[in-house]
Amino acid sequence: MNNFFIILFHTYLSKLKTKQFIITTIITAALMVGLAYLPKLIESFDKDNTERIAVIDETGQLFEPFKKQIATVNTDVKVVRYTGNNEEADKKVKDGKFDGVLELNLTSENLPAASYRAMSIANTSVPGDIEASLQQMKTMMASQQLKLTQEQLGKLYEPVKLDKKALEKDAKTEEELNQARGLVYVLLFVIYFAVIMYANMIAMEVATEKSSRVMEILISSVSPIKQMFAKILGIGLLSLTQLAVILLAGYFSIKQNLKTMEGGFFESFGFGNIPVGTIVYAVIFFILGYFLYATLAAFLGSLVSRIEDVQQMITPMTLLIVAGFMMAMFGLGQPESTFIKVTSFIPFFAPMLMFLRVGMLNLPLWEAALSIGIMLATIIALAIFGARVYRGGVLMYGKSNSYKDIKKALQMTKQ
Repeated sequence: MNNFFIILFHTYLSKLKTKQFIITTIITAALMVGLAYLPKLIESFDKDNTERIAVIDETGQLFEPFKKQIATVNTDVKVVRYTGNNEEADKKVKDGKFDGVLELNLTSENLPAASYRAMSIANTSVPGDIEASLQQMKTMMASQQLKLTQEQLGKLYEPVKLDKKALEKDAKTEEELNQARGLVYVLLFVIYFAVIMYANMIAMEVATEKSSRVMEILISSVSPIKQMFAKILGIGLLSLTQLAVILLAGYFSIKQNLKTMEGGFFESFGFGNIPVGTIVYAVIFFILGYFLYATLAAFLGSLVSRIEDVQQMITPMTLLIVAGFMMAMFGLGQPESTFIKVTSFIPFFAPMLMFLRVGMLNLPLWEAALSIGIMLATIIALAIFGARVYRGGVLMYGKSNSYKDIKKALQMTKQ
């Protein structure tokens, strides 16, 4: 058992001290801090973001109504009446004196029409605001032609009221669902990237030791099974350490900027009031998902002797994780669909899909418990099978490009 802990802490500490781990952790933590300060950063860049638009009003009657209307849509758009011709206005845009030129006309039905010219139309916000303002003007002018009163016009454009109410007991309201959807969306990314990154790390660790022939020395003093689980737990501790640093950096940054982040992005993603149950399930499914894919990665990594072959060998495992994530993205909009319900009990997809369901729906406890039980059983079965493959796989050298090597590894285990 002492050898087991020696390998465990050696794996943990050796990775913890590497420049790659330290730099990655610092950069990711800095990104978390940056996201917390993002509203202030955007605000500082947007202090002087005024768009100056030259307006050529060929009708002589549309400029003033348009000026009033655009002011209600976007206060950063400043319109200036321009009395010169189109060529002169375009030249001023090219010289940087204006950001765009708007030419106002009337159609044959005496309704507004316009053309907008700028150096680039990649930014759709300003043309969109102009179009919205013109649409409002068109509506008002058309209503005057039809002799509609303001009250009649208001009734015409009054949105239909649709009250949504769930009959299920303790069902989430629409607002709670939107917040839960945002929170689950963020946590799904955390689970996805963490599982795929640390599972790959285990496979690379095993392959690296085999390529340097260190494995031949290790197996003489420690059984391959102890090696496999020591590496899995060592990388697991490493992942928890890195996530703890990143999440703590994000937490304290968000706490300091709580007032500036109230409403908008912060609350729309459900971070204003995070349910304890959601966090507990996120931790459970993260840990189970990690051990599931880590065990799979360890014995796949034991089948290769060169680092170059690792990615090819673990590609199917990576595709399983990606498939689960893509299904979870679909499930965010339809968490109650039969497809999501059925696949949430498949162990390789459960870390994301069952977490999606428990985060957004009020599920019976037995469904979550059953999914967790299936995952635990799969992890145990995979660990037993993987340990047998690992025991023979670490002794195999040479190019490995086929899963037929699993059978060869099992045969070597019996010898």
